Order: sequence, then C-alpha cells, then structure tokens
Amino acid sequence: MLSYTIKRIFSLIPVLLGLSLIVFFMIRAIPGDPAQIILGQLATKEAVADLTEQLGLDKPWFIQYFTYLGGLFTGDLGESLRTKAPISGEIWPFLAATMELSFCAMLIAIFFGVNAGIISAWFQNSWFDYIAMVLALIGVSMPIFWLGLMEQWIFAINLDWLPTSGREEVRNPVEAITNLYIIDTLLAGRMDQFWDVIRHLVLPSLALSTIPMAIIARITRSTMLEVMRSDFIRTARAKGLRMFWVVYKHSLKNAIIPVLTIIGLQTGLLLGGAILTETIFSWPGIGRYIYEAINYRDYPVIQSGILVIAFIFVMINLIVDLLYAAIDPRIKYN
Repeated sequence: MLSYTIKRIFSLIPVLLGLSLIVFFMIRAIPGDPAQIILGQLATKEAVADLTEQLGLDKPWFIQYFTYLGGLFTGDLGESLRTKAPISGEIWPFLAATMELSFCAMLIAIFFGVNAGIISAWFQNSWFDYIAMVLALIGVSMPIFWLGLMEQWIFAINLDWLPTSGREEVRNPVEAITNLYIIDTLLAGRMDQFWDVIRHLVLPSLALSTIPMAIIARITRSTMLEVMRSDFIRTARAKGLRMFWVVYKHSLKNAIIPVLTIIGLQTGLLLGGAILTETIFSWPGIGRYIYEAINYRDYPVIQSGILVIAFIFVMINLIVDLLYAAIDPRIKYN
C-alpha cells in the first residue's frame, strides 16, 4: 500500500506539469493586454510598455514559463499582477470558502442521495422509487443558477428565513483563524456566529448539492439492485436477518465502490465548478477569484488557481483509490 501510494504521488508530477503548460498557453490566448487593463484605456503607450516590462511580460514565453515553474518548486505561486500580493497567501481565504461550501454540499448530497438510492432499491417499483428517480432526473437537469435564484426568492425574500448572500453577517464578522468559518466560530466559542455561518451556508449548499445528489442516488440504486440479487444476500435473508441489516450492513458495503468513485469525482468537480453558485450568492470562493483574475488578465493568479484545484482533484482521486482497499479486502495494491 505504501509503495503504491508513493508511486501514485510521483505520477502526479508529470500530470501537474503538463497541466501547467497547457494553462500557460491557454490563458495567453485570451484577448487583451494585462498592462493595458490594469492602467485603463486612457493610459499612454509608454506607460503600458513600462508596466509590461516591470511585470516581465515582454520576455519570451519559455523564460516566463520556467520562471513560474521554478517558483512552484520552491512553494512560490507568484505575485498577483493586480494586487501585487503573494498568491500563496492571498489564495487561501478564497480556497477555504469554496472548500467549506463544497464540503457542506457533498454532505447533503451523500446523505440524501445514498439513502434515497437505498430505499428506491429496497422498494423497487414502488411510489417512492418512481418519485425519487423523477426528482433525481430533475436534479441533474435543473440549472443551478435558476435554482439558486428561486431559493433566494422563496426562502430569503418571501419567507425571510435565510440570508440571501455572503458567508457571514456584516455587522457581526467572524474572526478568521483558519478561514473555515465553521471551525473558526467553534474555536472562538461563538455559537451565535456559528449558527449565523450555518444559515448563510444552507441555500448555496442546497443549490450546489442538487446535481451530485441526483447522480449519487441513481448510481446507488443501480448498484444496490445488482448486489441485492446476489446469492449471499438471499442467504442472509434466508437466515432470518432483518431487512435493515441486510441492506445497510451487507448490501451497501458491497455496493459502495461505484458510489465512492462518483463521490470522489463530484467532490473534485464541485471545487472547480462552484463559480455559478458563488456568483449568485456572492460567495467569496476560488471560482470567483479566478473569474475576476480572468477579467483582469492576471496570469499568475489564473495559473496558480487552476493548478491548486487540479492538485486537490487528483489528491481526492488518490484518497478514493486508497479507500477502495480499506473498504473491500479483495482489492490489493502491490
């Protein structure tokens, strides 16, 4: 297991290097001059040329790329062209916001998706099965931006139950320690702020969880149906075991591998694909951070942001692969 893990970690290096090279060329294909955008349309050509030289954008592409690559190997993600701040320190609050949102969304998706799939398989062709699968189909098809706007209109504007946007109450800001506000409020012992953070998380988490919840429910149902037709399940039922234990202890354990794969993939996708949700709910996450960097042609921020998301994505896939062996003793990594 240890040797397999080490080999997988080393195999990530060429993947991330290739991704950094692709992103490097793609973002430079975006129309617009960063120096011109920073200085504004009224800037003189001399001022634009001077700023371009200061930013190092007048150098050949391979010098720019290897300079950036050299910084990566020393843990330096570069400096933002717009704010002049080190990206390694600037990016974490945005990444933490997206991680918190994605984690809560996946908790909702896993809890309701897995249980809906199990109950649908347990009561196959029942009214619950039909309703759950129809809702799953709607969940996959429903645009997140429309669902987010409907949530705001119903629960925030009409019913006034939940806040419309942001991570916290502006008049009662959270003291950032880890920038994961749920943890920060607990560390500070501020339960009033803790519940306020939870209230701000509810609507964006529900909107973001709909697609993974629907996919998890459908995959869980199909794999559970296959396992529940197996001989060992019929034997367990013949022994007189309660249906609850047959389903949740024996069937689910053998059906969880495909579901775990989907959970891992969807978690990685949420980290990079939460930009619509973050925009609608004014959530200061990594998606909006990269989007604003694209508008300003902030090359180092775009490169570093995408690379960080890619690194987290491949690490999640590695963790999922290792969990296979922990869950199923038949899987061995030699």
